[in-house]
Formats: sequence, structure tokens, C-alpha cells
Amino acid sequence: MELIHSFLSLCCTVVVVIYAWKIMNFVWFRPKKMEKILRQQGFVGKPYRFLVGDLNEMKNMGNEALSKPIDFSDDFVPRIIPFIHKTVTNHGENCFIWLGPYPAVLIFDPDIVREVLSKTYVFQKPYNPLANVLARGLASYETDKWAKHRRLINPAFHLDKVKHMIPSFHKCCAEMLSKWEKIVPSEGCFELDVWPYLQTMTSDAISLTAFGTSYEQGRKIFELQKEQATLITKSNLFSTFILAWRYLPTKTNRRMKRIITELESLLRAIIDQRTKAIEAGEATSNDLLDILLESNSKEIKQNGHKFGMSLQDVIEECKLFYLAGQETTSSLLVWTMILLSKYLDWQARAREEVLHVFRSETPNFQDLGRLKIVRPLLVG
Repeated sequence: MELIHSFLSLCCTVVVVIYAWKIMNFVWFRPKKMEKILRQQGFVGKPYRFLVGDLNEMKNMGNEALSKPIDFSDDFVPRIIPFIHKTVTNHGENCFIWLGPYPAVLIFDPDIVREVLSKTYVFQKPYNPLANVLARGLASYETDKWAKHRRLINPAFHLDKVKHMIPSFHKCCAEMLSKWEKIVPSEGCFELDVWPYLQTMTSDAISLTAFGTSYEQGRKIFELQKEQATLITKSNLFSTFILAWRYLPTKTNRRMKRIITELESLLRAIIDQRTKAIEAGEATSNDLLDILLESNSKEIKQNGHKFGMSLQDVIEECKLFYLAGQETTSSLLVWTMILLSKYLDWQARAREEVLHVFRSETPNFQDLGRLKIVRPLLVG
């Protein structure tokens, strides 16, 4: 009996030692080894700090930058990415930072950037714990899975398909401007917070072009994803990059899990409805979701299920449509308006060009190609 107890104690001790070693390797030995290798290769950065790395300083500098108003005479870079700006200023372009126990190398050489982006099987995306929380999909996949999803999604973004989206974009923009005309007086000065209106406009545009629904119908999806992003932003960066922390039953973690469940339920209902309509031979709305489902269905019929997307894959791509399209587009429009407010000569030239090309007519694809001043402002 004593022999059995001794054996069990020995087994427990071995298990504890193994897991203790894995934990210490993750939080200390592996990061220190990688730091040594990076320094040997000529990269410079702050010494690794146990578990948190540079996350606390990154968060504090970001909060400090956001607490101050923007001055047009200042450089925007320290405001937008203060910690990275400080790192490059102090250490030069060959530098690295610490995202918890994970080092991140900052690359500025265009040739190296091109090589990294072209060799996707060699240089894969870094660990990103936010991807699973907000949305997986094409942006987070690698190698064969990325290639499969890219092939199935690509038909939705052919030029002929994009052309048909312009009336939807114009409709959403016209509705936003109509709201502004009712609020802004015809004379005098008036301060208007454009950000919520731009968010509504881009949300509406995505709903119409990607799902064929209005913003009112898709509002719940946007609200849930916005809340999810807010919860992640407000949470401690330490907990974001430490995997085990996110599984603890904290109030924030429980709410984030409920949001994921509710989001997937809403999207699953939309997808199921569309799938049944396609199978019944009903007319489709030719939006991104219909094109994706038809492309996926065709691939499965020709080559089998393993070559197509699962229902969960489609849900994740839908979440990515909302997330990647709405926030980035509205942010780009705000940034464009800031630059036009700073450079009044370009503002006048852009306005004159738009009035000259379109006059009072509805924008179309051909006339958009005639814009020489406005297009670089939005694309570049």
C-alpha cells in the first residue's frame, strides 16, 4: 500500500514539475532566449519584463495620448502610435517590442516587407488572441486554409460585382447628408460630431452590399461587435495576451462569451434563410453573402465538402465583413476629413473636381474613374 502511495506521489510530482517547467519556459526562458537571438542579429529593444513585456507602458502611453486634444500643428504619429514612435526614436529602425511574452520585430525596409508578405508559407501571421474573440476568417488564416477561403470569396470582389454596389454606396451617403442638412443651419457656424453618422453610413453600406439588409435590420450585429471591441479595448492588455486569463469566469469574460453566442445565432439565421432560398431556386439579391454561398455550394458539389467552407467558416467570414469593413472605412473617412480641414487648398480643389465631374448627377463607375484629385486622397 505504501508503495502505491509513493508511486502516486512520484507521478504527481513529475506532472507538477513538467507543467511548472512549461509555464516557466513560456513566461521566462523562451522569451529571454528569443531576446538573445534578436540582439545577436542586430535588433535593439527594451529587456523583456516578466509576463507583461511592454504592454503596461504601451497602454499607459496610449491613454495619455488619447487624453489630449489633437493639434493640427503637431505630428500625428506620436498621437496614434506613441509607444512604437518612442521605440523607433530611441532605438532606430532595427528594433523590437514585447507584446507580453511575445517579441514583435518592427520592419521598415520595403524589400523585406515585400519578401515577408510574398512568402506566406515561411513568414506566417503572429499570434493574435484578439482574432478568435472578434472574428476569425480570411484575415487570420494561413497556407491552404487561407488559399481555399480566398478562392471562394474572390468572386464577390470582381470588378463587375463592385460596379453594382455604387448605387448602394450613393444611397447611404445621400441619407447621411440629408440628416446633416436638417441639423446644420444655413448661416453661421455649427459644430457637428460626424463620427456616429459616418459609422451609421458605413454600417448601412456593408449591410446593403454584403447582406442585402438595411442598417436597422443589421443594427444588433453592429452593436454587439462594437460592444465586444470596447470590452477588449478596456480590458487589461496583460489579460489579452495571457491565454489562460481569458478562460477565467470574470464578468467581462462571461459577457464576451455571451456576445459571441448571440452574434453567431443572428448570423446563422441569416445564412440559413439564404441557403434555403438558393436551394429552392429563388431569385438572389446578388450581394456578397449570396455570391459566397453560391461559390461555396458549387465548390462542394464539384469537389466534396473538404474543399468548401463549413457553416462556422461562413459565419466567421460574415463577422469579418462587418468588422473589417465598417470600422476601417469610417476611420478612413474621418482621417480624410481631418486632412482636408488642415489643407484648405486641397479641400477647394477636391470640391471643384467633384462639382465639375458629377455636376448634379448621380455618381457612376465611369465618372469615378475621371477623378484625379479625390481618388488619391481616399486610396493613398
